[in-house]
Amino acid sequence: MVDMALIKWRGKEWDPFRELLDLEREFRNFFEDSFAALPEKVSKEGSWLPSLDIAEDKDNLIIKADLPGVKQSDIDISISGDILTIKGEKKREEEAKDKNYHRVERFYGVFSRSLRLPQYADINNVKATYKDGVLEIIIPKAEEVKPKQIKVEVK
Repeated sequence: MVDMALIKWRGKEWDPFRELLDLEREFRNFFEDSFAALPEKVSKEGSWLPSLDIAEDKDNLIIKADLPGVKQSDIDISISGDILTIKGEKKREEEAKDKNYHRVERFYGVFSRSLRLPQYADINNVKATYKDGVLEIIIPKAEEVKPKQIKVEVK
């Protein structure tokens, strides 16, 4: 069994998944933007990555994703092989024509996070709930990897 320690993510540690997604985004932008980086294209709209917490107890893997402002109907969760993918879109609110924005810091647009699941994940019994902008995915562990209690008899 794999021992997973709790690691608090602060956004500055090395994250191989973020690097892969950043590389994929840069590659896509290279062709889509055709060598031009116009100032009007630099915005908070496009793609973004929701923050994740990944935990484990004796029976389950638990993944929580912060998706504030994302409608449940705009979230797609899929598993292909041993890869769990969470995709969706946070749509920009209609801007009022009579407002002058001084700062826009919230992210909008499409997002996608993919995680490789351990071999012991029971992908046939995954459950997901969405409440108050937090997506929770519970992936049970297969029975053969759960710890078994063995009773010792005294003679």
